Amino acid sequence: MEINVNFSENAKNDFNLVVRAKNGEQKAYADLMQRYKESIYFMVLKMVNNKDDAQDLTVETFGKAFQKLDKYQPEFAFSTWLFRIATNNCIDFIRKKKLNTLSIDRLVDEEGNNQPLQIKSDTLNPEESSIKKQQASELKMIVEGLPQRYRNLIMLRYFEELSYDEIAKELDLPLGTVKAQLFRARDLLSNVLNRRRKDINSDF
Repeated sequence: MEINVNFSENAKNDFNLVVRAKNGEQKAYADLMQRYKESIYFMVLKMVNNKDDAQDLTVETFGKAFQKLDKYQPEFAFSTWLFRIATNNCIDFIRKKKLNTLSIDRLVDEEGNNQPLQIKSDTLNPEESSIKKQQASELKMIVEGLPQRYRNLIMLRYFEELSYDEIAKELDLPLGTVKAQLFRARDLLSNVLNRRRKDINSDF
């Protein structure tokens, strides 16, 4: 992997961190995140206009970037590549959010008459309910296998749906610590789930 000769000093430093990260140096990952987490967050915040969503999407951006680090080619600066991932991640998020939104003011029949909004019931049939309960039970079992500090964060954030600020108060931790540990917790959970899927697929 050859570096672009036109890179600035910052881009060259990023390139060196990427190389070290690809070689398994954990501090290099942390340094890359430290360099860009604030700028990524504020860019994402402008796009989604919600602090909690922006925080989650920032974490997801770094997760996706680090997962795809082998695909990064230094034709462009790492920062350019990272911001592209963040932008695409936000666009996907916004698109999915819009799919779940319907305007009741524009629902008309073929003759132009207003029609009542028909919404599919959120009530699950017995089979769907059973499957959902089983999946939730399996996920909780996997979460229980995580180290306690990460387990608590996952439970509070994704099962009890607390905000970052609420978690910080609940655990009496600095907000920055909560964000950093939750990033690590999600990474650990993702690795466990991926290994579990591979084990299940290998059985067939």
